[in-house]
Amino acid sequence: MTLKENIIHESLRLFSLKGYCSTSITDILDATGVSKGGFYNHFASKEGLFFEVLEEARIIWRKRVLYGLNEIDSPLEKAIQILANYRDRYLRDTENFPGGCVFVTFTVELNDQFPHLVQEVNKGFIGLKSLLKRLLDESMERGELKPGVNTGNVIEILFSGMLGTSVVYGVDKSNEVLGRSIDALINHLEELKLENELVS
Repeated sequence: MTLKENIIHESLRLFSLKGYCSTSITDILDATGVSKGGFYNHFASKEGLFFEVLEEARIIWRKRVLYGLNEIDSPLEKAIQILANYRDRYLRDTENFPGGCVFVTFTVELNDQFPHLVQEVNKGFIGLKSLLKRLLDESMERGELKPGVNTGNVIEILFSGMLGTSVVYGVDKSNEVLGRSIDALINHLEELKLENELVS
């Protein structure tokens, strides 16, 4: 890991634990053992660091949450796998996100003070909803879901459930609650399956 990569990694961990506003440059220097000059050789400002940390968090999120999707043919099963990965591979990733979902942390703390930063974070949420909507719409087209299912409403339930679970897990770190919460979302999708559906 290069010096810059180390700063990004440790900053991501700190932002996950303390938030962007409550993490000082001194905190980052202490965590990395880097001098102030060394920090500013790589980042023009704390805000500049924020964007690099956000991009790193997105890369990790995609790697963990989209894991194994290419091996699944059914769009409905892909949506279910996203939920399972979100629970098992993303939210439980204490190496990168010891304080929980950094995107939720950013959204809650930055909304009033740094709306332009929140706009960047929200792009990821919009992308997640679009991905889930596409998968469920494909599921409808392939006859995997019961007739009349409103995929837009289902997406709102899934998205709200995922974010709500992130908030609760970030506070109490209860694997039992995490499991129950995501299992409830997965069960909701399972209940929408057309019985004896034929998936090609």
